[in-house]
Amino acid sequence: MFATHQLNMKKLSVFQKKIKEISRFSVLSFSVLLFGITAFTLPATAANNGNNSVLVSLVSGSSSAILNPTFDRSKIKLGITPTGWSNSDDLSIDLNPPIPYQEILSETALAGFEGSQLSPKYPKFPDEKDKLKAELDLRNLTISEPWVGTLFTEGKADQTLAEFKQQVELMSFMNGKSIVVAELGGAVHQKKCVDPLVNRPHFTKKQWSDLVEGLNQLGSLAKDHNMQLVYHPHIGTGVEDWDDIERLMKETKPEYVKLLLDTGHLYYAGVDPLKVTKTYADRIKHVHLKNIRQNILDESKSTGRSFLDSIREGIFTVPGDAEGAIDFEPILQELAKANYEGWLMVEAEQDPNKAEPLKYALMARQYLRNEIGF
Repeated sequence: MFATHQLNMKKLSVFQKKIKEISRFSVLSFSVLLFGITAFTLPATAANNGNNSVLVSLVSGSSSAILNPTFDRSKIKLGITPTGWSNSDDLSIDLNPPIPYQEILSETALAGFEGSQLSPKYPKFPDEKDKLKAELDLRNLTISEPWVGTLFTEGKADQTLAEFKQQVELMSFMNGKSIVVAELGGAVHQKKCVDPLVNRPHFTKKQWSDLVEGLNQLGSLAKDHNMQLVYHPHIGTGVEDWDDIERLMKETKPEYVKLLLDTGHLYYAGVDPLKVTKTYADRIKHVHLKNIRQNILDESKSTGRSFLDSIREGIFTVPGDAEGAIDFEPILQELAKANYEGWLMVEAEQDPNKAEPLKYALMARQYLRNEIGF
């Protein structure tokens, strides 16, 4: 009787083991179906830093591109700035409690991006550089660019140079190439209740001379470190519209000063992003793909709304959003025809209380996959 009982218990144990194995297999199968993996190979949209680890993206894999020709996949990196989760100019544009930086990085990777712009929330460089690198490596991410606000038009060349050198050190640590700069002398985009288009600074001849000289110096320093300075025309600053951009490109040295194409800031300023792309394709070395909601832009212009209040109202969105006014396809096509190499960064300063960050990150990543084929 006892032997029979032992035999039954042994059979029951084997049966329970089989059930557990089937359950684990079912969970794995469900996960595979959920995330769209059909083989244990690296998905085309997974974040990857060249090692053997895999981080799954919620965006489906490669497909045929709408663009013809499209970009060389080996020479393009896809990223998204953290401004859809938390605003760098006004940290109060956030959830309550604030979104942890780990969540920003995790959702960046989950959406299929490879890089993130530096954020005030991230571990600080240089004191926490190892922690920053570890958090990025965990998710197969890297830093696409830092931001340097230059102050040459205010006579603060030494201060600007010191800040720029620190960012060169950062990008050297990250094995990065691009350093984004914008002249912030007299800038009004961070001021409350100030119309950024009407009250933007206009530089004197001397200020322009100081700016050009300073940018050439920084660009030369960057080149010495196998990096590149990319200038960001920005709303509410002294380099904002077509005439400003044309003057900057004409007076600075092409080998030292490159151009950042920010579609949203150009459109906001009344500049055609496609015209800029066609005119300066050879100097565009960094791209921010930012969309604009036309109705919010019109309201902001008619009421004199500040830049930060415009963000709160939802002026910016991502490529692929049907509410956006910018047609990205011809812009991307011009860049591809010019054999553009470097980062394509999605950027949309949005209030996460109104716009779910991961939803818009996925929207943009899916749009890019359809357009460029990866």
